[in-house]
Amino acid sequence: MNLVRSFATVGGYTLASRLLGFVRDMLIAAVLGTGPVADAFFVAFRFPNLFRRLFAEGAFNSAFVPLFARELEGGGAAAARRFGEDVLAVLLWTLLVLTALAEIAMPWLMYILAPGFAAEPDKFDLAVMLTRIAFPYLLCMSMVALLSGVLNSLGRFAAAAAAPVLLNVILIAVLAGLFLAGERANILSGQALAWGVAAAGAAQLAMLAVAARRAGMAFRLVRPRLSPKVRRLVRLGVPGLIAGGVTQFNIVIGTIIASLQAGAVSYLYYAERIYQLPLGVVGIAIGIVLLPELSRRLRAGNEDLALRSQNRSLEFAALLTLPAAAALAVAAHPIVQVLFERGAFTQGDIAPTALALIAFSAGLPAFVAIKVFSPGFFAREDTRTPMNYAIIGVAVNVAGSLALYQPLGHVGIAIATTLSGWVNAALLVSTLGRRGHFTLTREEAGRLARICLSALAMAAMVWLAAQLLAPWLGAESTALRASALALLVVLGAAIYIAATHVSGGADLRAIRDMLTRRT
Repeated sequence: MNLVRSFATVGGYTLASRLLGFVRDMLIAAVLGTGPVADAFFVAFRFPNLFRRLFAEGAFNSAFVPLFARELEGGGAAAARRFGEDVLAVLLWTLLVLTALAEIAMPWLMYILAPGFAAEPDKFDLAVMLTRIAFPYLLCMSMVALLSGVLNSLGRFAAAAAAPVLLNVILIAVLAGLFLAGERANILSGQALAWGVAAAGAAQLAMLAVAARRAGMAFRLVRPRLSPKVRRLVRLGVPGLIAGGVTQFNIVIGTIIASLQAGAVSYLYYAERIYQLPLGVVGIAIGIVLLPELSRRLRAGNEDLALRSQNRSLEFAALLTLPAAAALAVAAHPIVQVLFERGAFTQGDIAPTALALIAFSAGLPAFVAIKVFSPGFFAREDTRTPMNYAIIGVAVNVAGSLALYQPLGHVGIAIATTLSGWVNAALLVSTLGRRGHFTLTREEAGRLARICLSALAMAAMVWLAAQLLAPWLGAESTALRASALALLVVLGAAIYIAATHVSGGADLRAIRDMLTRRT
């Protein structure tokens, strides 16, 4: 398997999904703005979306993929299919019960999810209603996660990576209809979006079911039973979900605390959407592809090739993530302005959102590093160590959010999220190094250092260029602002490519070789 080409496949579809997501969020900003309906919808969307990210972006697969790959290797397709059917049956019935209980208990859950809404009964009731509508998305996404793990284990990454595009296409269609109908920040617009979320989940499940059937993995619905293999999946899966979902837990914690400040939930949501673009394209793509790759290497007893794959993933991640983090930090204000300032999203919303984006961008390299180093544990069927470190990271986030919220408001929550990411990443890499599963050659360390310097040089030039382009970035014309931002992006990319090439951090020939090599 060509590792980098697989990264490019998953990352490319993720990029398409995230770009459509920006179109979706620009329309949400125009239709809902940052008012009470927006806050209610974002809470309603975030709860099931948490589980989408937990499952679809690799946390479920941290336990499932190594076990499914073992069945595939040891017993062939038939044994793997039987294992998949057993998991499907248990997962489906568990989720049906969970969904029913959640629908009944939603008012009580809302006191946990958004305690600040309790002071505004209308907003609270709306959030409960919208979350009930959108919650079945969780069930669909869990099934999608299972089928994604099957396809990823078979080396078929495209269908699972493309499925999230459907969510954005459906929501864009709903939002476009609301915008053209003149519906703005009312209950109808919130309800329409929540129903769109539920419909998108069903569409994604149908798409993955067809892809699995074509791959020869059409699962039958069997009687649920906790076989020894399913019990092992549960034992590995619970710690894996906690470890792989630390970013999402941090977001939920931030939402709970931010609900105490009017508009803060929306500021954090819009900022998160921007920094999640490089995290999704790079970090999540690497995590999804690297886990089955490491599992194959380690089952073959080849520790050296496993280390090589891990280090190449780290270098590739740094090459793309560091400049993205630097650019988001120095150009946060124009990015937020160009993407979101329209309709109900006013000029007064730009600065609070941009400050949150700056704080989040500082943690971007850490959260990508977590995606790079976690598979080193999961592939060895060790989900407990990353879980323990994830819990430490969440504790840091809670303590930091509570300490920083009073003096800094919603920006303090973003800073605490960043601190938790760096603590988690540092614990993972130090433990892998101590166990002999991670080391860098002098050449690899030198390239990483030169990539860092190139990103800093690019950031300085982008900041200077942003000052020169300020009249155009702040123009009344949306087209002029977008053109100025596009010029800033192209300029930054050109400077970074030149800097990494001249410094030896990377060169075009090496990148071409990475794309064409089979191992």
